[in-house]
Amino acid sequence: MIDHSADRAVFRQLADLLRRQIESGDLAPGDILPSELRLAEDHKLSRTTVRQAIGQLRSEGLVTVDRPRGTFVRVPEPVELIPLTTGARVSARMPTASERRRHRLRDGVPVLVVTAPDGAATSYPADRVQLTRP
Repeated sequence: MIDHSADRAVFRQLADLLRRQIESGDLAPGDILPSELRLAEDHKLSRTTVRQAIGQLRSEGLVTVDRPRGTFVRVPEPVELIPLTTGARVSARMPTASERRRHRLRDGVPVLVVTAPDGAATSYPADRVQLTRP
């Protein structure tokens, strides 16, 4: 329930509500969210406020927007295990344009850069890898 008198912004309250539905499985991967108009009417919000909430969830990687089809709960990508060699360093940053295309990254998804002891660096999509130690 959205509390219009609460200190927390209403778009954040709506994002919290939808996030809970996603995390609980009430909205499963691949499910379509109600339309902006439906969410606005159901919660007595403006469509701009609904867009802000969806933008928040999108930046968190929980939903994808496919205009004009709608907003969908993101289907998680398979995770690849990347073994780290002794002495390797890992850093995170936002991808370059070429990395974004190569890894097919959504907005807001960083890359993990693994730098080997010899200085060779490789970037990986942060939402699709798990780094492991030998």
